[in-house]
Order: sequence, then structure tokens, then C-alpha cells
Amino acid sequence: MAGLFGTLNQSVQSLHAQSIGIEVAGRNLANVNNPDFSRQRVVFGDRGTVITPQGAQSLGIEAKSVQQIRDFLIDQQVSRETASLASLTAENDIYSKTQAALGESIDSTKKATSPAAGMSGVVSGFFNAFKAFAASPTDMGQRQNLIQQAGILTDRFNSTDERLAQVQAAAGTNIAADVATVNDLLANVASLNSQIGGLEINAVGTAVHLRDQRQAAIEKLAGLIGAETAPNATQVGQVDVFVRDGSGNAITLVSLASVNNPVNYIGTGLTAGTSGTPIALTSGKVNGLFKARDGAVQDLRDSLNTFAGQIGLAVNTAYNPLSTPGANFFTFTTGSAASTLTVAAGLTPATLKASNGAVGDNTLAAAVAALASRSFAVTSGDAIDGTFSQYFSGVVSDFGRTVASTSNRLEDQSTITKLVNQQRQSLSGVSMDEEMADLLKYQRAFEASSKVISIIDGLIDIVVNRLGR
Repeated sequence: MAGLFGTLNQSVQSLHAQSIGIEVAGRNLANVNNPDFSRQRVVFGDRGTVITPQGAQSLGIEAKSVQQIRDFLIDQQVSRETASLASLTAENDIYSKTQAALGESIDSTKKATSPAAGMSGVVSGFFNAFKAFAASPTDMGQRQNLIQQAGILTDRFNSTDERLAQVQAAAGTNIAADVATVNDLLANVASLNSQIGGLEINAVGTAVHLRDQRQAAIEKLAGLIGAETAPNATQVGQVDVFVRDGSGNAITLVSLASVNNPVNYIGTGLTAGTSGTPIALTSGKVNGLFKARDGAVQDLRDSLNTFAGQIGLAVNTAYNPLSTPGANFFTFTTGSAASTLTVAAGLTPATLKASNGAVGDNTLAAAVAALASRSFAVTSGDAIDGTFSQYFSGVVSDFGRTVASTSNRLEDQSTITKLVNQQRQSLSGVSMDEEMADLLKYQRAFEASSKVISIIDGLIDIVVNRLGR
């Protein structure tokens, strides 16, 4: 038998074990609103066994360790879905800014609408002004209106292209800032790997708080560049962080306590390490920024350039059919017409010409006005297909479909991510009901052990102070 003193010692050990349980339950409750925290549990175990005349007997209970409740597979799934959500969110955000820069609205049916003050309205206003000028070529009021509408048209192209360029520049700035954050997170994960490795030499899985910090950093990395993780092949408890190249091969960014390959932003993409291996992004916020900036927004700018160039060329051809130097209506640079389209220098209400013939002739003005309903064709050497309004409506509709598709995918991805997080929360999250029940259980166990100690104390008092009197 353990005897009175042995039982007393076991009860003291039990008090210590139950107090650790109370401490852990209290810590769980304190972190109930901490999204990076995974709940912890005390692992109780026997302190050992001794041989007594009555046979093998336990040395009592002790708190073996404190473990966190995590599932590596669920954590990986959360990282993947978080990365996809971040990519779509960033893409959708850029498209929202692009709509504002474009000055066109996309209605709930995902089709483009052009307000009167939008590009379509401005183009219509310009050709309507030419039509009025053709009807009254000597009317100074119509001449002034035409020059004013031409200025509005060119300003509209210039300012729209400038705003779209600013949206792209802002995306690039965000990417550069995010890459700096990525490298800080990589260094953080490597440092946490080092700390965890040092603290868990003889007790794997016990550095629970550091593991929570590392998982939070890993998920932030996934949210930025879609980084993946895998257990290190040589050391238990360590994780490697990697991305993939264009062939799907892993590019290790962090291994154990070292950042093998920091991430670089080269303007058109990301590379890893000094070797400059291109990173093939498929998810993460940076992927969404690249995709929007270099995809739909750039396509929109290219289409605007084509549109402005076609208007400038068609108007100049109709207004200056003899290609007389210095007699064009517009000036612009091919390839960047949206940003360079301007009314030709020296063209004023007084110098406007409705024809090359007699006063009152409106041949040229009528030819320009007729462009509003002309159907162009790429197969005939034009830059666009259809009328001006049809072309621009198609451009905005294409962009609208991209916006609608992204919005729908974002909505679906938000639902998926929410479900996955709920799954993890059900496993690793803190349940106040459960913790309160545990707290009560540990409290009662502590009280029971205290009662045992009190009884043993009374027995010892009898043995020491009362026997033999």
C-alpha cells in the first residue's frame, strides 16, 4: 500500500494536475474570440507504477502534456479555400474600381448600360453635333457646339484611359506591398520553425502557442500568394512552405529555420530566390491583382485605344479626304489613341470647314455625321466590327460578363470558405459550454483531492499526536 504519506503525495499530485486543467480551460475561454487559437486539452496520465506487497500500484495522476486540437488536412483545406477567396476578392475589387473609372454601370443582369454622360453618350453627342453642323454649316452656334463636343469626346477618352491606368498602377503598388509582407511572413515562419524545434526536442507538439502563430502566418501566406505547406521530411513538427513553377514543380520558400527563396516582384510577375525562378500563381490576393490588372483591365484599355483610333482615323478620312497636311480634325498616336486623341491644333469654330467647296456646301460635315451609322468591318481593313455604338456596347458587355462571372464565383467561394471554416471551428474552436463543463469538472476534482488531503491530515494527526497517550 502507498500508506498515508503516499496517498497524501498522490492527492497533492492530483491537485497539481487538476489546477493545470483549470488553467487550460481558463485559457481556452480567454481565447474564445481569437481566430488564430485552437483549443487545448490536458493529457492526463499515470506517474508510474511501483511494486508493493499488495502488488503493483499507481503513483498517481499527473498532467502529461497540453495538446492543441488541430487537423492538418483541415488546416490545409482552409488555406486553399482562403487563397481562392482572396484571389477572387482582389479581382472583384479591381473590377469595381474599373467600373467607376470607366464611367459605365453594369446592371444586375450583368449587361452593360451606358448613361447619357458615359462614353456612348459622348460619342453620340459628337456625331449629333456634326449632324447639326452639316444642317447649318454657317451657324456659328453650331460650330462652337461641335468644337465643344469634340473636346468633351477627347477629354473623355483621355481621362478614362488615365483612370484605368491609375487602377492598374494601384494594383501594382498593392502587389509590391504584398510581396514585402510575404517576405516578412516567410521570415516569421522560419523563426517559428526554429523556436518550435528548440522547444519540442523532447516533447513534440507541446509548443502549442507557437504552432498557432505559425499556422496563422501560413494562412496569411496562402491568402497572399497561395503558398502551400508540407511536413518537413527530416524533422517532426517542422513544416516547409512552397509555391509552384509553371510545370507544377515545388519551389521551396521556407525549409526548417531558413528562408531558402524570398519572393521578388518583377513587374510582370513574381520570382523566387536569386535564381529568379518564375512563380506560377493560381490563387491568393496577388494572383487576383495580376489577373485583373493584366487581363480584363488591360483588355479594356486596348479596346478603348482601338475605339479611339478608329474614330480618329474615320473622322480624319471623312473630314480631310485629300489627306492635306495639317487639315485633319483629330491628332492621335496609333497604339495609344485613347490617351493622345485631341482636336487638331488651330481648329476653331471659325476654321471649321463643312466642305472644300462653296459656302453653304456641307459635303465633308455630312460625311463625318454619316459615320455614326456606318458599319465597319475588320475584314475590310477597319479596326472594329459594327458601328461605333455597337462596338463600344460589345466592349463594355464583355467586361460586364467578366465582372458577373467573377462576382458569381466570389459568392460561391465565400460559401465554400465559410463552410470549411465552420468545419475547423467545430473541431478546433473554443466551445464555451464545453469549457465551462470542463472547468466545473476540474474544480470538483480539485475539491475532492483537497478533501482527501484533509482526511489524511486528520489521520496523521491521530497517529502522531494521539496514539500512545
